[in-house]
Order: sequence, then C-alpha cells, then structure tokens
Amino acid sequence: MRKSTKLALAFAALAGAVGTTAYAENNASAKMRDDMMMRLDKAMKDSDGTITFDQFSAAMNARLKKMVADNGGKLTAAQLADVLEKARFERMAKRIIERYDTRGDGTLTADDITSREKKVFAMLDRNNDGKIEKSELPKGGRFARHRPWDGNDEDGMQ
Repeated sequence: MRKSTKLALAFAALAGAVGTTAYAENNASAKMRDDMMMRLDKAMKDSDGTITFDQFSAAMNARLKKMVADNGGKLTAAQLADVLEKARFERMAKRIIERYDTRGDGTLTADDITSREKKVFAMLDRNNDGKIEKSELPKGGRFARHRPWDGNDEDGMQ
C-alpha cells in the first residue's frame, strides 16, 4: 500500500473513532457517518476507484476548512458552536415550516398555525364533542412524555 493510502485509512479510522466517541449519545452521529461515507463513495466514483490523501481531505472536511478560512485561519470552540447551533435551529425551523405551511410557499402565517391546531385538535378529540378530555390523550408517546396536561405549554408546538 502506498504511504498516502495508509495515511488516509489511518486518518479515517482516527476520525471515525474520535467522532464515534464524541457523538456517542447524539442521534446525529449516525447521519454524520453516513454523510462521510457518501462523500468518500463520491470521491472514489469520481476517480479510478481509489483516492489520494488530497482527494480524501477535500471530501472529508471542506466545510470545516472553509469555516476556518473564513475566520482568519483559526476557529474557536465558541465560533464552531455558533455555526453548529445556527445550522441545527435552521433545520428545526424548516421542519416546523414544512409541518405548518398550508400554501406551500415556505412561510408561516397565523392562519397556518390555526389550521395546524385545528388538525391536531380534531385528531385528539376522538369523540368529536368539541372538547379534549384527558382520557382522549394518547397513552405514551410525545404528549405524555413531554407535555404535562396542565394547559401550560409555553411554546404551543405540536
């Protein structure tokens, strides 16, 4: 094996071990590994079935390297955390918009929220009497685990 291939494999093993340990309790770790494998597969398909260290490096951390470059060659933990947190909240916001947006225009209005609330209310009001009783709430699941039935849900999200 060539030295660059050995180095790439060693780096991949190290990155996998460190990544797996650092994100062991995070559901996103599986997605990160899948994304890494997809990038490596693409790099191999784009070449002759092998990749050099330079190709490996480009496939692995292009976004991270760009963040470092955009911050003057250094990236602090706080800066990285800000970027990751922003990306996380943007994904959450997109999911909420997808759930609530009745017109499909990518925006959220009061009518969209009301429409969603009516759907959820109708699903919970199993006897269709216009009221939700505690007995109509699902046993287990998201409502039981995360939202106590005290009418005190601050964010109002379903």
